[in-house]
Amino acid sequence: MATTQIFVNLPTSDLDTTRAFWSALGYTFNADFSGEHSLALEIGPGISAMLLSHSHFGEFTVKPIADGSATEAILALGVDSREEVDRIADAALAHGGAKAQDPQDHGFMYGRSFLDPDGHHWEVVWMDPTGAQG
Repeated sequence: MATTQIFVNLPTSDLDTTRAFWSALGYTFNADFSGEHSLALEIGPGISAMLLSHSHFGEFTVKPIADGSATEAILALGVDSREEVDRIADAALAHGGAKAQDPQDHGFMYGRSFLDPDGHHWEVVWMDPTGAQG
């Protein structure tokens, strides 16, 4: 059985700030799945992040909602070039994100990471497939 889509669900404290942040990074939202308490961030074909108000997120879990003070997951976005890594990370830092780690440059792989305004940890990574093989 093949999975054709993934929807990562994340709580957000302010949908307007979240929309402005991700829009500044060049991402768009699917209006069909966005509403008063949610934003459907389009990351790539079949890949979305459902950014939900805390009250709406709480409808899907019986556990307490993480508040961004601890890392629950690291979300990695693969992109096509080193330049795209820098563009996204620089935009994140310029629009309310915070540096998470120093850039990682392994020659065949380059990445940077940031925390979004809610404290979620994101990495942006480029990998040269020929360099990774050998």
